Amino acid sequence: MTSHNQQSGRKLTGWHVFGMFAFGFGVIISVNLFLAYSAVNTFPGLEVKNSYVASQSFDANRARQEALGWQVEGKVEEGQLLVQIRDVHGAPLEVARVDALIARRTHVRDDFVPDLQFNGTDYVADIDLAPGSWQLRLVLRAPDGTEFQQRHDLCIDDLECKVNG
Repeated sequence: MTSHNQQSGRKLTGWHVFGMFAFGFGVIISVNLFLAYSAVNTFPGLEVKNSYVASQSFDANRARQEALGWQVEGKVEEGQLLVQIRDVHGAPLEVARVDALIARRTHVRDDFVPDLQFNGTDYVADIDLAPGSWQLRLVLRAPDGTEFQQRHDLCIDDLECKVNG
């Protein structure tokens, strides 16, 4: 009985097998390197430069923030970002300063700072967000200088983030 290779006059040698394995592993390694590069390249970066140093003031900052008694909610309704800030009694509150960032969790390419304006009740800004999972990062400042930080998850027209969120 003769094999197909013997009929065509070509032999399968050790070098052919080595070449096939080398090519296969080369493809696998190339794809892994590409995925690793993409993961590192799209990583938004560090939250804090030194987490140990940041942890030293965490409890004190949290206590000052909780002492304000603010209730803050951020959401998107009909193309508008709405940030509601309420005092301990539930009354609308205008703060000394509002810094906001709307960000994707996975990359900084789409991050932007909304132009929040106080309308007498809430802070509002017109925005147009693509579907998906977003995060609103707020840094508010009380008239006495106390800083209030909070993050809110925003899910825009995306069934997957609504189910998993």
